[in-house]
Amino acid sequence: MKSTLYFLRSSEQKIVTDMLHYALRLDQVNKTLSDIPKLAIYEEFYGFTSKDLGLYALVDNQLAGAVWIRRLNADHGSNGYIDDNTPILNIAVLPEFRDKGLGSQMIEQLFIEAGALYDNISVSVVHNSTAISFYERHGFVKYDNGSVEQSFVDGSDVITMIKRLQKATVIRPTDGYDPRRWMD
Repeated sequence: MKSTLYFLRSSEQKIVTDMLHYALRLDQVNKTLSDIPKLAIYEEFYGFTSKDLGLYALVDNQLAGAVWIRRLNADHGSNGYIDDNTPILNIAVLPEFRDKGLGSQMIEQLFIEAGALYDNISVSVVHNSTAISFYERHGFVKYDNGSVEQSFVDGSDVITMIKRLQKATVIRPTDGYDPRRWMD
């Protein structure tokens, strides 16, 4: 399986909206984004501010997954919120592309890109989910924010996890960057 990663741009809002359905497990609970208006904070007007960063993957010219971060503030009341400087992660891989390493490939590239901008990123995970081990493998640790949060999707208890990012410098084409690595 050969995948190609692309930066998410504001013109690709539909990708974020479509992938949010899978990132938030709506496919598992038979709901849509319109059933839970509060979820709009994770995708509405994606890419129109510098608070958003993400990428998506194509496999054989078919959308296979996406990962993105968004800086929110306390007023949004979002799961996974730590502070105004820590963006919240969302990741989705379409069911037919799962368990093939695509999620790991996307998240590792996002860490490189986000490391140039942020110190940490956070994620909200259902407390008994197998996804916890995925995030732990990628350096996330459980974060105790002093309260128990519930998922907006189905009311399940969720935990917040945080990852400290390695500081990275932005690599420019003149620094030996291989432009074939990214299509933009």
